[in-house]
Amino acid sequence: MEEHKEFDLITFGEIMLRLSPAVNELISKSDSFKKHAGGAELNVASGVSLLGLRTGLITRLPKNQLGTFIKNRIRASSVSDDYIIFDDSPEARVGIYYYENGAYPRKPTVVYDRKNSSITKISPSEIPDDIYSKTKMFYTSGITLALSENTRNLAIEMIKKFKAAGAQIAFDVNYRANLWDEETARNTIKQILPFVDILFISEESCRRMFQKTGSLQDMHREFCRDFPNISYIASSMREVISPKVHSFTSLIYSKKEDKFYTEEPYKDIDVVDRIGSGDAYCAGVIFGLLKYENPQKAVEFGNATCATKNTIFGDLPLSDFNEISSIIACHKSTGKQSEMNR
Repeated sequence: MEEHKEFDLITFGEIMLRLSPAVNELISKSDSFKKHAGGAELNVASGVSLLGLRTGLITRLPKNQLGTFIKNRIRASSVSDDYIIFDDSPEARVGIYYYENGAYPRKPTVVYDRKNSSITKISPSEIPDDIYSKTKMFYTSGITLALSENTRNLAIEMIKKFKAAGAQIAFDVNYRANLWDEETARNTIKQILPFVDILFISEESCRRMFQKTGSLQDMHREFCRDFPNISYIASSMREVISPKVHSFTSLIYSKKEDKFYTEEPYKDIDVVDRIGSGDAYCAGVIFGLLKYENPQKAVEFGNATCATKNTIFGDLPLSDFNEISSIIACHKSTGKQSEMNR
């Protein structure tokens, strides 16, 4: 009988304040901005929680009104705030980024202001020792590893401790060139891959950062040969037709079966906001594997949550299990479909 855990998933990462001008307005022209909370690890925890599993988040926020705003958004996402650490130092700050929607041929634009945010000074002593035995799975991303040497060392230590306590480890390479160079990223990530059970990596990162060749299937198999602990590798496949029209599907490799799973893409997605859609994909895959232990279910939930998040403004997903299940059923259907939910 499987041991009961308080959480299905715990994540670790930075939560940022996003400021966006009105849709199709320019950052340089706008006089007002709408604020949102977001960050890869919160987006994933929120997505898994909406689908019906219990999640928690480890992060560090300034003890001020902005930290309170973000804490309330975490709670509203049904993610446990038990492991939020509050920074009351005079230097406490939340990372900020500005996001401007694109409209063909103008691409979306992101401007970051995140240096020296509170999480970059997090201390291992702030993490309770009993947390490592409380979850079935732990998730973090390359963004967290890249933020600072401090977050990098702590994330690696946490991966090892969660693994030693019996948790599965899910990791998204999620490479950001504005945070670190490819060589540093490659050498760092190679240190943790022996502990990773579920790896999320784009085809571009396989080829550029890890300098692999061949088909995507060839590269998935090579990762599993090089790092035998990896059970599943997932790669999203997005076709950008214009900033507001995308198609999306993905590929998951199951090492145990030596089998690849995919499905027909979601075509001509009406993109309202693509930020957080990759994290929504990770959430759907993680849910499918945790709930059903079924890679085909993981593909279906991953693709559906990603496609749907593209249609929602803000970083965080908002679709629950019933909505995503309905979208999956419609995607599989070959018959005539109603144009309205009634």
